Amino acid sequence: MKMTSKAALLAAVTGVVFAAQTSGAFAQRSLFDILFGDQPRYDRRGATLEGPVGGAPVGNGARAGTARVPADFDASDPDPLPTVKKSQYFTYKPEAERLVKVPAFAGPIVTASVSNDIASAPLAPVTVSVRAEDSVASAMESFYANGDTYLWITADGINDRARAAISALSKAGEVGLNPGDYKVEEPVVSGDAAADRQKLMAFELEMTKAVLTFIQDDVRGRIDPNRISDYYSFKRKDVNLKGSLAILQRSPDVSAYLASRDPSSPQFQALKAELARLNGAQTQSTDQPPRIEVNLTSLLRPGGSNPELSKIIELIKRNGSDSLKAENAMALESYTGGPDYTPELVDVVKAFQKEKGMSPDGIIGKGTIRALQGGVESADNKLNKIIYAMEQLRWLPNDLGSRRVFINQPAFMAYYYNDNKQQLAMKVVVGGVNHQTNFFQDQIQTVEFNPYWGVPRSIIVNEMMPKLRQDPSYLDRMGYEVSVRGKVVSSSSLDWGRNPDVDVRQPPGNANALGQLKILFPNKFSIYMHDTPQKSFFARDMRALSHGCVRLADPRAMAAAVLGVDKDKVASDIATGKNMSVPVPTKIPVYVAYFTAWPDADGKVQFFDDVYGRDTYLQRAMDATSKARAQS
Repeated sequence: MKMTSKAALLAAVTGVVFAAQTSGAFAQRSLFDILFGDQPRYDRRGATLEGPVGGAPVGNGARAGTARVPADFDASDPDPLPTVKKSQYFTYKPEAERLVKVPAFAGPIVTASVSNDIASAPLAPVTVSVRAEDSVASAMESFYANGDTYLWITADGINDRARAAISALSKAGEVGLNPGDYKVEEPVVSGDAAADRQKLMAFELEMTKAVLTFIQDDVRGRIDPNRISDYYSFKRKDVNLKGSLAILQRSPDVSAYLASRDPSSPQFQALKAELARLNGAQTQSTDQPPRIEVNLTSLLRPGGSNPELSKIIELIKRNGSDSLKAENAMALESYTGGPDYTPELVDVVKAFQKEKGMSPDGIIGKGTIRALQGGVESADNKLNKIIYAMEQLRWLPNDLGSRRVFINQPAFMAYYYNDNKQQLAMKVVVGGVNHQTNFFQDQIQTVEFNPYWGVPRSIIVNEMMPKLRQDPSYLDRMGYEVSVRGKVVSSSSLDWGRNPDVDVRQPPGNANALGQLKILFPNKFSIYMHDTPQKSFFARDMRALSHGCVRLADPRAMAAAVLGVDKDKVASDIATGKNMSVPVPTKIPVYVAYFTAWPDADGKVQFFDDVYGRDTYLQRAMDATSKARAQS
């Protein structure tokens, strides 16, 4: 039978796996970690299977890595790969609008300036047709249900409250929203009583819709992230719009009330301040030096030569700190623009890399170039990233918690805060582009020491099963544990041609794919934080390398922090060699987040590459929302 492309790929991978056996079990296990270490487990229909990958801790006889081989699995099929459902991006569909069902306005617009004769004159009921999102429409229907109540109009036109609201909504851009989404034109009064009354009644409802839409967007964001992709999982915030209308009716200062609905977190305020600064800078004279584009087609290593080196040194002169330039003044001043990457220039680059929190190896690649050019990233890009960050921050609680873990995927960093002070900052490895880490929030519940690795079903079926049919002792030799219905058996004792229903897991040890510990916050994505034997990954600048889980550069420090113990205690628990699960004393919020702009511990906004391209999808969702609202 002619081998299909999938089968050819399968044979190639399994060939590499078996070739690794010649260098020992550790090499083979490490290969599995590199290729599949955090892959979720799915059945043939794409449903997520239960198991230890991000779920309940495994050990002490618990089942791990269950392989439920389908009954229709054909051992003679050369390409028996199950269907694996992956997360995906959607075409964004904005919130639907519906007709606001309010009674016809039957009475006069009563003010102190209206005479009794006019007030008592019979008037034809006025019906106004307005469409709004369901939550906004429901609040409006409740407010206007009990007769003629007006917030924004008088018999002579719009009132001061309306003018204040119009002014406030026109500044929505200052908090990262689109002023066009809330724009309402002031009606032009012509003197035709019937026509003017119709215009004013329409303005009344449109103004209420605009204000409520702004309040809702300001509190929870204008985009439903769950409609962008199933990489997101958020319960949208409930906004008490009926209560807002009651406050607006009594409030002497509408502008102040609307401003009070802005997120108040220090992170949001830092983003808001940076947005204002950048907008101000754009309106001033911009005598910035021209952008320098470095075009490296390969890594520039110490001792190498490349004509782009002169651009690299010029960027260091522009964007390096004063102390860096002072410490390396001789090397920078003596450089004449040649292509040779000399030891003196290597030291300059290493100093720059260290200053930027990178691995100071002196090797110039894409990560170093990005850092060099970060100081001259276009203002438009920075503005957009801040707007995206402000939108996404609205999806999270206004108070992130005084004690929390915050993982920012584009920064490839994890942070631990206690009493709102950053106490830990460490490098992380997150999911690759084809295995993206999701964006969600949860609570840390457990630290598991000396964990088992439950081999994902896809690896058992796709990679192990073909070899096991040829060599049933394969798993025994590699040190994996095989069990059938909870009973541990030898892999060589099974007839793998009959599709046995098995569990496979890797026992604790230095070569375990999860390292020495994992930190669990059970979630539907099967994502958790863990140690890894692949320490070399942390030396890379671009660390989107895993199958979705978050690998920690210093897992013992993070475990000690969330457990409230010192690292010696963590070390002693690991030293027992026993698999054990320790609950955290108090559940700690964890944010597995994705921000391409985010304030550091000092409140200075830092910018990062959009490694997954998610900002593009967010922009499309914003555009679709604004377009739908404009058409309405």
